[in-house]
Amino acid sequence: MTAPTPSTSSRGDPSPATGPGSIESGTQNLTFRWDLDKTYLDTNFDSWRGLMRIPFEKATDKIAAPGVATLIRGLRASAQRRGVAVRVVFVSGSPPQIGRAILEKLALDGVEHEGITFKDQWGRIRRGKFRDLREQVGYKLTELLRARCDEPPGTVEYLFGDDWESDPLIYSLYADVISGALDRDELAKILAALGVDPELGSLADELSEHLNRHDAVRRIFINLARKTPPRRLDAYGSRLVPTFNYLQTAACLFEEGVLDMPALASVIQVLREDYGYDSRRLVNSLRDIERRRHLSPGGASFLARELRREAVLPEVMQGRSRWRDLWRIFQRRLTAAAPMHSTRRAHYDLLIPSMAAKDAAASAHEPV
Repeated sequence: MTAPTPSTSSRGDPSPATGPGSIESGTQNLTFRWDLDKTYLDTNFDSWRGLMRIPFEKATDKIAAPGVATLIRGLRASAQRRGVAVRVVFVSGSPPQIGRAILEKLALDGVEHEGITFKDQWGRIRRGKFRDLREQVGYKLTELLRARCDEPPGTVEYLFGDDWESDPLIYSLYADVISGALDRDELAKILAALGVDPELGSLADELSEHLNRHDAVRRIFINLARKTPPRRLDAYGSRLVPTFNYLQTAACLFEEGVLDMPALASVIQVLREDYGYDSRRLVNSLRDIERRRHLSPGGASFLARELRREAVLPEVMQGRSRWRDLWRIFQRRLTAAAPMHSTRRAHYDLLIPSMAAKDAAASAHEPV
């Protein structure tokens, strides 16, 4: 596939082969939207030296997060095996000047995609929008809404971001706007409370007016690059899934029915062979995502059995009591009537005061 030129706006019981799925059988179009830094790329934001090095990095200097490239390739292959049209797109807060290195990195990783949107930082400087250089909510939300307007009706989406900045909030706003759960007046109040540029707020309102309302976003996956305790993200609702690694993401996507067993096995194989994940770490990851109720009761044990059958996962669970596993499933089902996350919609009344305070604190430390 020829990579696009960088620009600022390039646009029951599960079977062993596939997960049980929440995707309707008639779904014809799937879109996977990815952030880049701290989601796909393990970018070093932790020091000024790391930040200064980013614009000068070559494709070979950039490091993908463990297993992420294999997962993206697997999502495309799984969709194609099911006869579903699939798009992989990236939305980045980075400037287009680093676009060539990003495109070359994706090509090196064998990741096909349908476009990358970069943030036009220089254009904002020319217009005197210096605060917008760091602001991400208005920028990303409007780009997501613009892209949604071009999607075929009924397209189902999965979103992938991280906990480094505002991805949980941005993606939740986007999902609730296109589903109709968040009306235009509510959106305007939230964006104003966050201090989003009024021009971007007006653009978001205009774009939302032209949307076909559809509960399109099935899951929002947040890579815990900062190791944020998952419970801190509970207010975003059940749609948002905090994950510590891409095995947890892949397991949920398998259960959603959009990642098949061969693709899931490939992710595990890469984590084992290239990143040193041993069997215990893999199984513990599955149990953790199940314990946090993002996999169905017994989902971790089911996946472990199927992966052992595929000769991908050794018999790490041998010696465990079958009765202990059954008791764990029973306990999970007892609490299923009162889930940890009670709604798909985010609780903005809980989120916005803290987000606005965080944004104000960041602005106070910016040079005048």
